[in-house]
Amino acid sequence: MKIQLKKELRGQFEEINVPKGVTIEGIYREVKDELTYTILAARVNNKIERLDHHINKECRVELLDMRTQEANLIYQNSLCLIYLKAIDDVLGNVEVDIENSLNKGLYTEIKSQTPVTAKDVRKIQRRMREIVSEDMPFIREKLTKEEAEKIFIETGCPEKVELLCENQYLRKIPFYSLGGYRDFFYGLMVPSAGYIQHFELMKYRRGVLLRFPHPSKPDVIPEFVDEKMLYKTFGEQSRWGKLMGIDYVSDLNKKIEEGKFKELIQLSEALHEHRIVEIADMIKKQKKRIILIAGPSSSGKTTFAQRLCIQLRVNGLQPLYMGTDDYFVEREDTPVDEFGEKNYEDLDAVDIHLFNQNINDLLAGKEVDMPTFNFLTGHKEFGKRLTSIKSGQPIVIEGIHALNEELTRELPHDEKFKIYISPLTQLNIDSHNRVVTTDHRMLRRMVRDYKYRGHSAQSTIASWPKVRAGEDKNIFPYSNEADVLFNSVHLYEICVLKKYAKPLLEAITPEEPEYSDAVRMLNFLRFFKTVDDDSAIVNNSILREFIGGSVFVD
Repeated sequence: MKIQLKKELRGQFEEINVPKGVTIEGIYREVKDELTYTILAARVNNKIERLDHHINKECRVELLDMRTQEANLIYQNSLCLIYLKAIDDVLGNVEVDIENSLNKGLYTEIKSQTPVTAKDVRKIQRRMREIVSEDMPFIREKLTKEEAEKIFIETGCPEKVELLCENQYLRKIPFYSLGGYRDFFYGLMVPSAGYIQHFELMKYRRGVLLRFPHPSKPDVIPEFVDEKMLYKTFGEQSRWGKLMGIDYVSDLNKKIEEGKFKELIQLSEALHEHRIVEIADMIKKQKKRIILIAGPSSSGKTTFAQRLCIQLRVNGLQPLYMGTDDYFVEREDTPVDEFGEKNYEDLDAVDIHLFNQNINDLLAGKEVDMPTFNFLTGHKEFGKRLTSIKSGQPIVIEGIHALNEELTRELPHDEKFKIYISPLTQLNIDSHNRVVTTDHRMLRRMVRDYKYRGHSAQSTIASWPKVRAGEDKNIFPYSNEADVLFNSVHLYEICVLKKYAKPLLEAITPEEPEYSDAVRMLNFLRFFKTVDDDSAIVNNSILREFIGGSVFVD
Protein backbone atom coordinates (compact mmCIF):
# COMPACT_ATOMS: atom_id res chain seq x y z
CA MET A 1 0.00 0.00 0.00
CA LYS A 2 1.35 3.42 -0.96
CA ILE A 3 1.21 6.51 1.28
CA GLN A 4 2.58 10.04 1.00
CA LEU A 5 5.00 10.62 3.89
CA LYS A 6 6.40 13.92 5.16
CA LYS A 7 9.21 13.20 7.61
CA GLU A 8 10.39 16.65 8.70
CA LEU A 9 8.61 19.86 9.62
CA ARG A 10 9.54 21.69 6.42
CA GLY A 11 10.23 18.62 4.30
CA GLN A 12 8.50 17.37 1.17
CA PHE A 13 6.04 14.52 0.77
CA GLU A 14 7.48 11.36 -0.74
CA GLU A 15 5.72 8.19 -1.79
CA ILE A 16 6.57 5.04 0.17
CA ASN A 17 5.18 1.51 0.43
CA VAL A 18 3.84 0.31 3.80
CA PRO A 19 1.95 -2.83 4.83
CA LYS A 20 -1.78 -2.35 5.38
CA GLY A 21 -2.61 -1.94 9.08
CA VAL A 22 0.81 -0.60 10.04
CA THR A 23 0.83 1.88 12.92
CA ILE A 24 2.32 5.34 12.61
CA GLU A 25 4.80 4.24 15.28
CA GLY A 26 5.84 1.40 12.97
CA ILE A 27 6.49 3.85 10.13
CA TYR A 28 8.39 6.11 12.53
CA ARG A 29 10.71 3.26 13.56
CA GLU A 30 11.62 2.65 9.90
CA VAL A 31 12.71 6.25 9.30
CA LYS A 32 13.82 7.22 12.82
CA ASP A 33 17.52 7.48 11.94
CA GLU A 34 16.76 10.11 9.29
CA LEU A 35 14.96 12.45 11.69
CA THR A 36 16.25 15.30 13.82
CA TYR A 37 13.90 14.98 16.79
CA THR A 38 11.56 12.49 18.48
CA ILE A 39 8.20 12.10 16.74
CA LEU A 40 5.22 12.46 19.08
CA ALA A 41 2.19 12.24 16.76
CA ALA A 42 1.19 12.50 13.11
CA ARG A 43 -1.15 14.46 10.91
CA VAL A 44 -3.03 11.93 8.78
CA ASN A 45 -5.02 13.59 6.00
CA ASN A 46 -4.92 16.77 8.10
CA LYS A 47 -6.21 15.09 11.26
CA ILE A 48 -3.99 14.61 14.33
CA GLU A 49 -3.57 10.95 15.28
CA ARG A 50 -1.71 9.14 18.05
CA LEU A 51 1.31 7.06 17.12
CA ASP A 52 -0.63 3.85 17.75
CA HIS A 53 -3.10 4.77 14.98
CA HIS A 54 -3.35 2.11 12.23
CA ILE A 55 -3.02 3.04 8.55
CA ASN A 56 -5.51 1.02 6.49
CA LYS A 57 -5.75 3.03 3.27
CA GLU A 58 -3.74 5.38 1.10
CA CYS A 59 -3.24 8.73 2.79
CA ARG A 60 -0.88 11.61 3.51
CA VAL A 61 1.09 11.26 6.75
CA GLU A 62 3.09 14.09 8.33
CA LEU A 63 5.31 13.09 11.26
CA LEU A 64 5.21 15.73 14.01
CA ASP A 65 7.88 16.55 16.54
CA MET A 66 7.75 19.09 19.35
CA ARG A 67 8.36 22.03 17.00
CA THR A 68 4.66 21.95 16.11
CA GLN A 69 1.97 23.24 18.48
CA GLU A 70 0.01 19.97 18.31
CA ALA A 71 2.99 17.80 19.28
CA ASN A 72 4.15 20.32 21.88
CA LEU A 73 0.78 20.05 23.67
CA ILE A 74 0.90 16.24 23.43
CA TYR A 75 4.33 16.33 25.10
CA GLN A 76 2.97 18.55 27.88
CA ASN A 77 -0.11 16.35 28.42
CA SER A 78 2.02 13.22 28.60
CA LEU A 79 4.53 14.83 30.95
CA CYS A 80 1.72 16.02 33.23
CA LEU A 81 0.32 12.49 33.48
CA ILE A 82 3.77 11.13 34.38
CA TYR A 83 4.07 13.88 36.99
CA LEU A 84 0.66 13.11 38.51
CA LYS A 85 1.40 9.38 38.57
CA ALA A 86 4.75 10.00 40.32
CA ILE A 87 3.12 12.27 42.92
CA ASP A 88 0.51 9.59 43.58
CA ASP A 89 3.27 6.99 44.05
CA VAL A 90 5.39 9.20 46.33
CA LEU A 91 2.84 11.21 48.32
CA GLY A 92 -0.39 9.25 47.90
CA ASN A 93 -3.76 10.65 46.85
CA VAL A 94 -3.18 14.40 47.23
CA GLU A 95 -4.75 17.28 45.33
CA VAL A 96 -2.61 18.73 42.53
CA ASP A 97 -3.31 21.87 40.48
CA ILE A 98 -1.55 22.37 37.14
CA GLU A 99 -2.05 26.08 36.90
CA ASN A 100 -0.22 28.11 34.24
CA SER A 101 2.87 28.59 32.08
CA LEU A 102 5.75 30.13 34.03
CA ASN A 103 9.55 30.22 33.96
CA LYS A 104 9.79 28.06 30.79
CA GLY A 105 7.53 25.41 32.25
CA LEU A 106 4.29 24.83 34.14
CA TYR A 107 3.63 26.14 37.62
CA THR A 108 1.87 23.56 39.78
CA GLU A 109 0.76 23.31 43.40
CA ILE A 110 0.67 20.10 45.46
CA LYS A 111 -1.87 20.50 48.25
CA SER A 112 -0.74 17.92 50.76
CA GLN A 113 -1.31 18.12 54.53
CA THR A 114 2.29 19.16 55.08
CA PRO A 115 4.11 21.61 52.77
CA VAL A 116 6.03 19.93 49.95
CA THR A 117 9.78 20.22 50.43
CA ALA A 118 12.69 20.26 47.97
CA LYS A 119 13.42 16.71 49.13
CA ASP A 120 9.88 15.64 48.18
CA VAL A 121 10.34 17.24 44.75
CA ARG A 122 13.57 15.27 44.21
CA LYS A 123 11.74 12.04 45.11
CA ILE A 124 8.95 12.83 42.66
CA GLN A 125 11.44 13.60 39.89
CA ARG A 126 13.31 10.36 40.61
CA ARG A 127 10.04 8.41 40.34
CA MET A 128 9.26 10.19 37.04
CA ARG A 129 12.65 9.09 35.68
CA GLU A 130 11.86 5.51 36.71
CA ILE A 131 8.49 5.63 34.91
CA VAL A 132 10.21 6.89 31.75
CA SER A 133 12.97 4.31 32.04
CA GLU A 134 10.37 1.54 32.35
CA ASP A 135 8.67 2.95 29.23
CA MET A 136 5.35 2.55 31.01
CA PRO A 137 2.47 2.49 28.46
CA PHE A 138 -0.27 5.13 28.27
CA ILE A 139 -3.60 3.31 27.99
CA ARG A 140 -6.46 5.29 26.45
CA GLU A 141 -10.07 4.41 27.09
CA LYS A 142 -13.44 6.09 26.65
CA LEU A 143 -15.85 5.89 29.57
CA THR A 144 -19.49 6.75 29.88
CA LYS A 145 -20.43 9.84 31.87
CA GLU A 146 -21.66 7.65 34.71
CA GLU A 147 -18.36 5.71 34.87
CA ALA A 148 -16.33 8.93 34.74
CA GLU A 149 -18.41 10.65 37.42
CA LYS A 150 -17.96 7.67 39.74
CA ILE A 151 -14.17 7.90 39.39
CA PHE A 152 -14.18 11.66 39.99
CA ILE A 153 -16.33 11.33 43.11
CA GLU A 154 -14.04 8.59 44.46
CA THR A 155 -10.92 10.69 43.83
CA GLY A 156 -12.41 13.92 45.19
CA CYS A 157 -12.65 16.04 42.03
CA PRO A 158 -15.97 17.93 42.28
CA GLU A 159 -15.07 20.45 39.55
CA LYS A 160 -14.72 17.57 37.07
CA VAL A 161 -18.10 16.13 38.04
CA GLU A 162 -19.74 19.51 37.39
CA LEU A 163 -17.93 19.84 34.07
CA LEU A 164 -19.27 16.49 32.87
CA CYS A 165 -22.81 16.96 34.17
CA GLU A 166 -23.35 20.25 32.35
CA ASN A 167 -21.66 19.36 29.05
CA GLN A 168 -24.11 17.88 26.57
CA TYR A 169 -21.37 17.32 23.96
CA LEU A 170 -19.31 14.93 26.10
CA ARG A 171 -20.98 11.57 25.69
CA LYS A 172 -17.81 9.47 25.94
CA ILE A 173 -15.11 10.72 28.29
CA PRO A 174 -11.43 10.19 27.29
CA PHE A 175 -9.37 8.72 30.13
CA TYR A 176 -5.71 7.78 30.25
CA SER A 177 -4.15 5.22 32.57
CA LEU A 178 -0.49 5.04 33.52
CA GLY A 179 0.56 2.22 35.80
CA GLY A 180 -2.90 2.08 37.40
CA TYR A 181 -3.27 5.85 37.80
CA ARG A 182 -6.29 7.09 35.79
CA ASP A 183 -7.27 10.63 34.84
CA PHE A 184 -9.30 12.62 32.34
CA PHE A 185 -7.38 14.54 29.66
CA TYR A 186 -9.14 15.98 26.65
CA GLY A 187 -5.88 16.14 24.66
CA LEU A 188 -3.86 13.31 23.12
CA MET A 189 -0.86 11.45 24.59
CA VAL A 190 2.18 9.55 23.35
CA PRO A 191 1.99 5.71 23.38
CA SER A 192 4.40 5.28 26.31
CA ALA A 193 6.48 7.20 28.84
CA GLY A 194 9.77 6.50 27.03
CA TYR A 195 8.94 9.25 24.55
CA ILE A 196 9.20 11.90 27.30
CA GLN A 197 12.93 12.16 27.91
CA HIS A 198 13.53 15.83 28.69
CA PHE A 199 12.14 17.48 31.84
CA GLU A 200 13.09 18.73 35.29
CA LEU A 201 11.32 19.60 38.53
CA MET A 202 12.10 22.63 40.69
CA LYS A 203 10.71 23.70 44.04
CA TYR A 204 9.48 27.24 43.38
CA ARG A 205 7.88 29.49 45.99
CA ARG A 206 4.62 27.85 47.12
CA GLY A 207 4.63 25.30 44.31
CA VAL A 208 6.64 23.17 41.91
CA LEU A 209 7.83 24.02 38.41
CA LEU A 210 7.51 21.27 35.81
CA ARG A 211 9.99 22.34 33.13
CA PHE A 212 10.48 20.96 29.62
CA PRO A 213 12.01 21.98 26.26
CA HIS A 214 10.87 24.94 24.21
CA PRO A 215 9.59 24.00 20.73
CA SER A 216 12.57 25.76 19.13
CA LYS A 217 14.96 23.28 20.83
CA PRO A 218 13.02 20.06 21.55
CA ASP A 219 15.92 18.23 23.21
CA VAL A 220 17.19 20.96 25.57
CA ILE A 221 15.81 22.21 28.89
CA PRO A 222 15.90 26.04 28.58
CA GLU A 223 17.87 28.19 30.97
CA PHE A 224 15.84 29.12 34.04
CA VAL A 225 14.65 32.73 34.07
CA ASP A 226 12.72 33.78 37.17
CA GLU A 227 9.62 35.56 35.87
CA LYS A 228 8.72 37.17 39.19
CA MET A 229 6.27 39.64 37.69
CA LEU A 230 4.37 36.92 35.83
CA TYR A 231 4.13 34.88 39.03
CA LYS A 232 2.70 37.88 40.86
CA THR A 233 0.24 38.60 38.04
CA PHE A 234 -1.04 35.01 37.89
CA GLY A 235 -1.53 35.14 41.65
CA GLU A 236 -3.46 38.39 41.28
CA GLN A 237 -5.60 36.84 38.52
CA SER A 238 -6.36 33.90 40.80
CA ARG A 239 -7.56 36.33 43.48
CA TRP A 240 -9.70 38.13 40.90
CA GLY A 241 -11.25 34.77 39.99
CA LYS A 242 -12.08 34.07 43.62
CA LEU A 243 -13.58 37.57 43.92
CA MET A 244 -15.93 36.65 41.06
CA GLY A 245 -16.51 33.13 42.41
CA ILE A 246 -14.78 31.46 39.45
CA ASP A 247 -12.01 28.87 39.80
CA TYR A 248 -12.75 26.60 36.83
CA VAL A 249 -14.72 26.66 33.59
CA SER A 250 -17.65 24.89 35.30
CA ASP A 251 -17.93 27.87 37.70
CA LEU A 252 -18.00 30.29 34.77
CA ASN A 253 -20.63 28.24 32.94
CA LYS A 254 -22.76 28.14 36.08
CA LYS A 255 -22.63 31.94 36.45
CA ILE A 256 -23.77 32.36 32.86
CA GLU A 257 -26.51 29.77 33.33
CA GLU A 258 -27.73 31.71 36.39
CA GLY A 259 -27.96 34.94 34.38
CA LYS A 260 -25.01 36.64 36.11
CA PHE A 261 -23.12 37.53 32.92
CA LYS A 262 -23.65 41.31 33.28
CA GLU A 263 -22.32 41.18 36.83
CA LEU A 264 -19.18 39.37 35.56
CA ILE A 265 -18.65 42.08 32.94
CA GLN A 266 -19.01 44.87 35.49
CA LEU A 267 -16.60 43.26 37.96
CA SER A 268 -14.02 42.44 35.30
CA GLU A 269 -14.13 45.91 33.74
CA ALA A 270 -13.88 47.50 37.20
CA LEU A 271 -10.76 45.45 37.91
CA HIS A 272 -9.21 46.56 34.60
CA GLU A 273 -10.07 50.19 35.30
CA HIS A 274 -8.64 49.96 38.82
CA ARG A 275 -5.34 48.64 37.45
CA ILE A 276 -5.13 51.31 34.73
CA VAL A 277 -5.71 54.02 37.35
CA GLU A 278 -2.91 52.53 39.48
CA ILE A 279 -0.50 52.57 36.52
CA ALA A 280 -1.41 56.15 35.57
CA ASP A 281 -0.88 57.26 39.17
CA MET A 282 2.56 55.59 39.22
CA ILE A 283 3.56 57.40 36.01
CA LYS A 284 2.52 60.79 37.41
CA LYS A 285 4.11 60.20 40.80
CA GLN A 286 7.41 59.12 39.24
CA LYS A 287 7.23 61.96 36.66
CA LYS A 288 7.98 59.58 33.78
CA ARG A 289 7.80 61.02 30.26
CA ILE A 290 8.52 58.02 28.02
CA ILE A 291 5.80 55.37 28.46
CA LEU A 292 6.68 52.18 26.54
CA ILE A 293 4.04 49.50 25.95
CA ALA A 294 4.68 46.04 24.45
CA GLY A 295 3.07 42.63 24.45
CA PRO A 296 2.39 39.63 22.22
CA SER A 297 -0.18 39.53 19.44
CA SER A 298 -3.82 40.11 20.44
CA SER A 299 -3.01 41.43 23.89
CA GLY A 300 -5.24 44.49 23.50
CA LYS A 301 -2.36 46.97 23.30
CA THR A 302 -4.28 49.58 21.30
CA THR A 303 -7.24 49.77 23.68
CA PHE A 304 -5.03 49.67 26.75
CA ALA A 305 -2.81 52.49 25.46
CA GLN A 306 -5.85 54.66 24.66
CA ARG A 307 -7.43 54.02 28.06
CA LEU A 308 -4.13 54.80 29.78
CA CYS A 309 -3.90 58.08 27.85
CA ILE A 310 -7.40 59.02 29.04
CA GLN A 311 -6.47 58.29 32.65
CA LEU A 312 -3.27 60.31 32.31
CA ARG A 313 -5.41 63.22 31.14
CA VAL A 314 -7.59 62.75 34.22
CA ASN A 315 -4.35 63.08 36.20
CA GLY A 316 -3.68 66.46 34.57
CA LEU A 317 -1.22 65.25 31.93
CA GLN A 318 -1.50 65.63 28.15
CA PRO A 319 0.11 62.50 26.65
CA LEU A 320 1.17 62.22 23.02
CA TYR A 321 0.32 58.73 21.68
CA MET A 322 2.41 57.18 18.93
CA GLY A 323 3.37 53.81 17.49
CA THR A 324 6.64 52.63 16.03
CA ASP A 325 5.26 51.41 12.67
CA ASP A 326 5.94 54.80 11.06
CA TYR A 327 9.65 54.30 11.72
CA PHE A 328 10.24 51.30 9.46
CA VAL A 329 13.38 51.50 7.34
CA GLU A 330 12.83 51.95 3.61
CA ARG A 331 11.41 48.85 1.95
CA GLU A 332 14.64 48.09 0.09
CA ASP A 333 16.54 48.13 3.40
CA THR A 334 14.16 45.76 5.21
CA PRO A 335 15.96 42.65 6.52
CA VAL A 336 14.95 39.21 5.24
CA ASP A 337 14.26 36.05 7.22
CA GLU A 338 15.71 32.56 6.72
CA PHE A 339 13.28 31.97 3.83
CA GLY A 340 14.26 35.16 2.00
CA GLU A 341 11.01 36.97 2.88
CA LYS A 342 10.85 40.55 4.17
CA ASN A 343 10.99 40.51 7.97
CA TYR A 344 9.13 43.49 9.44
CA GLU A 345 9.20 42.14 13.00
CA ASP A 346 12.95 42.27 13.66
CA LEU A 347 14.43 45.33 15.34
CA ASP A 348 16.62 45.89 12.26
CA ALA A 349 13.42 46.76 10.38
CA VAL A 350 13.13 49.95 12.48
CA ASP A 351 15.02 53.19 11.83
CA ILE A 352 16.28 53.33 15.40
CA HIS A 353 18.41 56.46 15.06
CA LEU A 354 15.60 58.56 13.57
CA PHE A 355 13.18 57.27 16.21
CA ASN A 356 15.50 58.23 19.08
CA GLN A 357 16.37 61.59 17.50
CA ASN A 358 12.67 62.49 17.13
CA ILE A 359 11.84 61.52 20.73
CA ASN A 360 14.80 63.43 22.16
CA ASP A 361 13.87 66.52 20.13
CA LEU A 362 10.27 66.30 21.36
CA LEU A 363 11.45 66.01 24.98
CA ALA A 364 13.62 69.10 24.41
CA GLY A 365 10.59 71.09 23.27
CA LYS A 366 11.51 71.20 19.57
CA GLU A 367 9.05 70.88 16.70
CA VAL A 368 9.54 67.55 14.97
CA ASP A 369 8.64 66.49 11.42
CA MET A 370 7.45 62.98 12.33
CA PRO A 371 7.31 60.47 9.48
CA THR A 372 4.27 58.63 8.15
CA PHE A 373 5.14 55.27 6.65
CA ASN A 374 3.42 54.56 3.33
CA PHE A 375 2.89 50.80 3.26
CA LEU A 376 1.98 50.87 -0.45
CA THR A 377 5.25 52.49 -1.57
CA GLY A 378 7.38 51.16 1.29
CA HIS A 379 8.82 54.59 2.15
CA LYS A 380 8.57 57.16 4.92
CA GLU A 381 6.83 60.42 4.02
CA PHE A 382 7.47 63.74 5.74
CA GLY A 383 5.72 67.09 6.05
CA LYS A 384 2.38 65.67 7.26
CA ARG A 385 2.94 65.54 11.03
CA LEU A 386 4.72 68.56 12.45
CA THR A 387 4.56 67.86 16.19
CA SER A 388 5.75 69.40 19.44
CA ILE A 389 4.95 68.84 23.12
CA LYS A 390 5.02 70.97 26.23
CA SER A 391 7.35 70.64 29.18
CA GLY A 392 6.37 67.65 31.32
CA GLN A 393 4.07 66.21 28.65
CA PRO A 394 4.56 62.39 28.43
CA ILE A 395 4.88 60.35 25.23
CA VAL A 396 3.05 57.01 25.14
CA ILE A 397 4.74 54.63 22.69
CA GLU A 398 3.27 51.26 21.66
CA GLY A 399 5.23 48.70 19.62
CA ILE A 400 6.56 45.15 19.64
CA HIS A 401 10.11 46.29 20.52
CA ALA A 402 9.11 48.88 23.10
CA LEU A 403 10.65 46.96 26.03
CA ASN A 404 13.89 46.22 24.17
CA GLU A 405 16.49 48.68 25.47
CA GLU A 406 18.10 48.74 22.02
CA LEU A 407 15.08 50.55 20.57
CA THR A 408 15.41 53.44 23.05
CA ARG A 409 19.17 53.26 23.60
CA GLU A 410 19.69 57.02 23.00
CA LEU A 411 16.87 58.11 25.32
CA PRO A 412 17.34 59.04 29.02
CA HIS A 413 16.87 55.89 31.08
CA ASP A 414 15.33 57.61 34.10
CA GLU A 415 12.51 58.98 31.90
CA LYS A 416 11.32 55.53 30.80
CA PHE A 417 8.36 53.60 32.21
CA LYS A 418 7.87 50.15 30.66
CA ILE A 419 4.56 48.26 30.56
CA TYR A 420 4.12 44.64 29.45
CA ILE A 421 0.59 43.60 28.48
CA SER A 422 -0.77 40.11 27.85
CA PRO A 423 -3.98 38.11 28.48
CA LEU A 424 -2.85 35.73 31.21
CA THR A 425 -5.75 33.45 32.07
CA GLN A 426 -5.77 31.59 35.36
CA LEU A 427 -9.06 29.94 34.43
CA ASN A 428 -8.61 26.24 33.64
CA ILE A 429 -10.98 23.52 32.47
CA ASP A 430 -10.23 21.59 35.66
CA SER A 431 -7.31 21.05 38.01
CA HIS A 432 -5.30 19.08 35.41
CA ASN A 433 -6.44 20.50 32.03
CA ARG A 434 -5.18 24.00 31.29
CA VAL A 435 -6.53 26.76 29.11
CA VAL A 436 -3.47 27.47 26.97
CA THR A 437 -2.77 31.22 26.78
CA THR A 438 -1.52 31.07 23.19
CA ASP A 439 -4.80 29.40 22.11
CA HIS A 440 -6.71 32.13 23.91
CA ARG A 441 -4.78 34.80 22.02
CA MET A 442 -5.24 32.99 18.70
CA LEU A 443 -9.02 33.03 19.26
CA ARG A 444 -8.88 36.79 19.79
CA ARG A 445 -6.78 37.29 16.67
CA MET A 446 -8.95 34.97 14.57
CA VAL A 447 -12.10 36.94 15.39
CA ARG A 448 -10.39 40.30 14.81
CA ASP A 449 -8.70 39.19 11.56
CA TYR A 450 -12.04 38.15 10.13
CA LYS A 451 -13.95 41.24 11.27
CA TYR A 452 -11.42 43.96 10.44
CA ARG A 453 -9.11 42.44 7.82
CA GLY A 454 -11.31 39.99 5.96
CA HIS A 455 -9.01 37.07 6.77
CA SER A 456 -10.30 33.54 7.23
CA ALA A 457 -9.63 31.45 10.33
CA GLN A 458 -7.51 29.25 8.09
CA SER A 459 -5.31 32.24 7.27
CA THR A 460 -4.91 33.15 10.96
CA ILE A 461 -3.96 29.59 11.92
CA ALA A 462 -1.50 29.31 9.01
CA SER A 463 0.30 32.51 10.03
CA TRP A 464 0.33 31.76 13.77
CA PRO A 465 3.63 29.80 13.91
CA LYS A 466 5.44 32.75 12.32
CA VAL A 467 3.73 35.15 14.74
CA ARG A 468 4.79 32.97 17.68
CA ALA A 469 8.38 32.75 16.44
CA GLY A 470 8.52 36.55 16.26
CA GLU A 471 7.16 36.83 19.80
CA ASP A 472 9.69 34.34 21.13
CA LYS A 473 12.48 36.42 19.64
CA ASN A 474 11.27 40.00 20.04
CA ILE A 475 8.77 40.18 22.91
CA PHE A 476 8.88 37.43 25.54
CA PRO A 477 12.62 37.79 26.36
CA TYR A 478 12.00 41.40 27.43
CA SER A 479 8.93 40.92 29.62
CA ASN A 480 11.10 41.04 32.75
CA GLU A 481 12.29 44.52 31.70
CA ALA A 482 8.84 45.94 32.45
CA ASP A 483 8.08 48.14 35.44
CA VAL A 484 4.51 46.84 35.53
CA LEU A 485 2.51 44.08 33.88
CA PHE A 486 -1.09 44.59 32.80
CA ASN A 487 -3.18 41.43 32.48
CA SER A 488 -5.71 42.15 29.72
CA VAL A 489 -7.79 38.99 30.16
CA HIS A 490 -11.49 38.89 30.98
CA LEU A 491 -12.41 35.61 32.65
CA TYR A 492 -15.67 35.39 30.72
CA GLU A 493 -14.33 36.23 27.28
CA ILE A 494 -13.93 32.77 25.71
CA CYS A 495 -17.69 32.32 26.15
CA VAL A 496 -18.11 35.49 24.05
CA LEU A 497 -15.41 34.71 21.49
CA LYS A 498 -16.92 31.26 20.94
CA LYS A 499 -19.97 32.72 19.14
CA TYR A 500 -17.70 34.43 16.61
CA ALA A 501 -14.92 31.84 16.30
CA LYS A 502 -16.94 28.62 16.09
CA PRO A 503 -18.43 29.19 12.60
CA LEU A 504 -15.04 30.37 11.31
CA LEU A 505 -13.37 27.20 12.56
CA GLU A 506 -16.19 25.00 11.24
CA ALA A 507 -15.64 26.49 7.78
CA ILE A 508 -12.19 24.87 7.58
CA THR A 509 -12.54 21.62 5.63
CA PRO A 510 -10.64 18.33 6.10
CA GLU A 511 -8.79 19.01 2.85
CA GLU A 512 -7.00 22.02 4.35
CA PRO A 513 -3.74 21.75 6.38
CA GLU A 514 -5.22 23.89 9.17
CA TYR A 515 -8.05 21.42 9.76
CA SER A 516 -6.27 19.66 12.64
CA ASP A 517 -5.87 22.94 14.55
CA ALA A 518 -9.50 23.82 13.87
CA VAL A 519 -10.66 20.47 15.31
CA ARG A 520 -8.48 20.94 18.38
CA MET A 521 -9.84 24.44 18.98
CA LEU A 522 -13.44 23.31 18.48
CA ASN A 523 -12.94 20.48 20.97
CA PHE A 524 -11.54 22.99 23.45
CA LEU A 525 -14.49 25.37 22.95
CA ARG A 526 -16.99 22.60 23.73
CA PHE A 527 -16.25 23.08 27.43
CA PHE A 528 -17.48 26.70 27.39
CA LYS A 529 -21.07 27.89 27.27
CA THR A 530 -21.83 30.38 24.48
CA VAL A 531 -22.84 33.95 25.28
CA ASP A 532 -25.07 35.04 22.40
CA ASP A 533 -25.94 38.52 23.67
CA ASP A 534 -22.78 40.51 24.35
CA SER A 535 -24.42 43.95 24.16
CA ALA A 536 -23.62 44.59 27.83
CA ILE A 537 -19.88 44.74 27.08
CA VAL A 538 -18.91 48.42 27.19
CA ASN A 539 -17.48 50.12 24.09
CA ASN A 540 -14.10 50.86 25.70
CA SER A 541 -13.55 47.25 26.75
CA ILE A 542 -10.40 45.53 25.54
CA LEU A 543 -12.61 42.72 24.25
CA ARG A 544 -14.33 45.18 21.88
CA GLU A 545 -11.00 45.52 20.05
CA PHE A 546 -11.61 41.98 18.78
CA ILE A 547 -15.37 41.45 18.52
CA GLY A 548 -16.17 44.96 17.24
CA GLY A 549 -17.97 47.99 18.63
CA SER A 550 -14.85 49.58 20.12
CA VAL A 551 -14.77 53.33 20.60
CA PHE A 552 -11.00 53.15 19.91
CA VAL A 553 -10.85 50.91 16.81
CA ASP A 554 -12.40 51.83 13.46
